[in-house]
Amino acid sequence: MPEKQSNLPIENAVALRSLIAVADEGSFRRAAERLGYTQSAVSHQIASLERGLGAALFHRPGGRAAVALTAAGEVAYHHARRALTALQTLDVEVRAAQRGTRETLRIGVFQTAAAELVPAALRALGDLHAGVEVSLVDCDRREEVVGELTAGRLDLAFAVDPEPHDAIEAIPLRTDSWVIVTWRGSPLAGARQPSLDLLDGVQVVAWNQHWQTQIELEELWRRRGIAPRVVYRTDDSVVLQRLVAARLGHACVGRLLADRPIDASLTYVEPLEALPTRTIALCRARGRRLGAAAQALIEIVREQSASGR
Repeated sequence: MPEKQSNLPIENAVALRSLIAVADEGSFRRAAERLGYTQSAVSHQIASLERGLGAALFHRPGGRAAVALTAAGEVAYHHARRALTALQTLDVEVRAAQRGTRETLRIGVFQTAAAELVPAALRALGDLHAGVEVSLVDCDRREEVVGELTAGRLDLAFAVDPEPHDAIEAIPLRTDSWVIVTWRGSPLAGARQPSLDLLDGVQVVAWNQHWQTQIELEELWRRRGIAPRVVYRTDDSVVLQRLVAARLGHACVGRLLADRPIDASLTYVEPLEALPTRTIALCRARGRRLGAAAQALIEIVREQSASGR
């Protein structure tokens, strides 16, 4: 006997968006506000999905209690995200094929990656794909990486500690440990037993607190019972190093940045204690076909990271 076919209208992207919005918001009303629909329209879309799949997708406790995905809903939710990712990139890829122009590679970067990882990789890529046009796009926040990749506005993106996401494949490249950047001849540079405790009570140049890594670092300081005096904050890695070189404060940065200082007066010490590390990864949207240059860049970055270049 042939298997019974589903009645699910798979072409209905609106229904899939409604499923995702209700699951994310925990409310039909908030989902409707997010999508710009009426609540009854969202309810209709979910009901249509449930009829097509023959399964309830949400627990509906009633009142003000949040709705929650059923086991079947969890499965549908993950597949819906992947399906919408494919739909979002369809237009981008078709238009590129129609233009028949040279391949354009759009890469999301954060400052350290742009300065320390990307140049060598692009030099190697140029030897293989001399005609490719590369556009580097500042993309520092994790949520930006996910949004730009899934919308097809980026082909690849470098990210720090990317959170697991069904629509994103993250390729780990290297771990980046915290070190203390200082100037040559400073009391910290000559420490025999370097430790984060060296920062207790001293002036520090730090990243702005909208960066998750800086928030986590300052939480680590508090757990250790040390209180560095943050006197300057910045989003710019060059400015941070210039301020340290001017002896206005020391800084905690990743070793990847500290290994290639912009000023010869700078040096760093590596704390002896075990500290949390950051993972630098190269991310791509799952299920999206990449061009030859993007595929080549993935392999180049993997090889260079494995060799420590």
